[in-house]
Amino acid sequence: MRPRVLCGVLAAVALSVTACGGGGDDGAGDTADGTRPGFPVTVSDCEGKKTTFHRPPEKIVTSNASGLEMLFWLGVGDKVVGTGFPPGEGTLPARFADRAEEVPVLGRTVIAKERLLGSGADLYVDAFSSMKNMGGAAEGPRAEEFQAAGIKHVYLRSTACAGRSTGKREDLSGVEEDITELGRLTGTSERAAELVSGMRKKTGAVRSAIAGVPASERPTYFFFDYDAGTKQPLAVCGRQVANAVITMAGARNVFAGCDGDFKPVGWEDVVAANPDWIQLGVRNRGSERANEEAFDEAADFLRGHPATKGLTAVREGRLLRIGSERTTIGGVRSADTVREIAHALYPDRVKR
Repeated sequence: MRPRVLCGVLAAVALSVTACGGGGDDGAGDTADGTRPGFPVTVSDCEGKKTTFHRPPEKIVTSNASGLEMLFWLGVGDKVVGTGFPPGEGTLPARFADRAEEVPVLGRTVIAKERLLGSGADLYVDAFSSMKNMGGAAEGPRAEEFQAAGIKHVYLRSTACAGRSTGKREDLSGVEEDITELGRLTGTSERAAELVSGMRKKTGAVRSAIAGVPASERPTYFFFDYDAGTKQPLAVCGRQVANAVITMAGARNVFAGCDGDFKPVGWEDVVAANPDWIQLGVRNRGSERANEEAFDEAADFLRGHPATKGLTAVREGRLLRIGSERTTIGGVRSADTVREIAHALYPDRVKR
């Protein structure tokens, strides 16, 4: 399986700070013991291990474009000194594109351990953790190696901890918690609150618009991860953030009942589910034209495959062209994906 390129997110509220905002950190206002006002801040990882910050980080490395974009939305993009899985051209909102190009790429996929430890960072924002399909991402530096390098290691738990969570994800609360937590540890809590409020406004409007549609009458939905391979489809399960996006948009994920976040299934399972809608989950190719060609390829595959050409969604052309990253990786723009899917399913109820 090719590495899952990750990407992030769009808010309803206008930016009150720029992508390069956040200001300097000259130590003004520190207490006698070096603690910044509003600190200490303590966060925990997927297993409950705690990390405490006494002041905002100065140099941040992100594992991929999702963490990178969250930091841009929070206004601390100037603190980022490196990333793995860099965003492709056109992946991030236009307002962040120029700054994103300036961020050093420490790894086209997973950052090599030696390069991460030698980056000079004091914070590593990790979206992978136990995600075994990330090309060995779980085999990064050990805790003692991070400590020796002076790097504090935190996770985007909505993604990294998905495989260890319990129950289905049916809302974006986990993503909102990631944004809130990053806001706390970077000293941008007020901005984080604005972003979360904007997300809730969008998803709340969708919820109100489709409130009259009984759960049993909501259309069934299959997220087709075209880039994960076509020989055997990879299902989005109930613990994956995409299940929350699909559910909030008023659809029923046909594989919501499978255990974990992702799970290989058979085409016979997709045929048995016969979804009303299929999302063509294509990863960003770097340009609108290249993306459209990839969507065409995914649609042509479904129309030509003996097992799928007779599916209701395929026969009736109910194939949504919405990128993988925006659906399977949590961020501010997850709320926009909810609204986009809902508009396709309920055009008379949910407007663009």
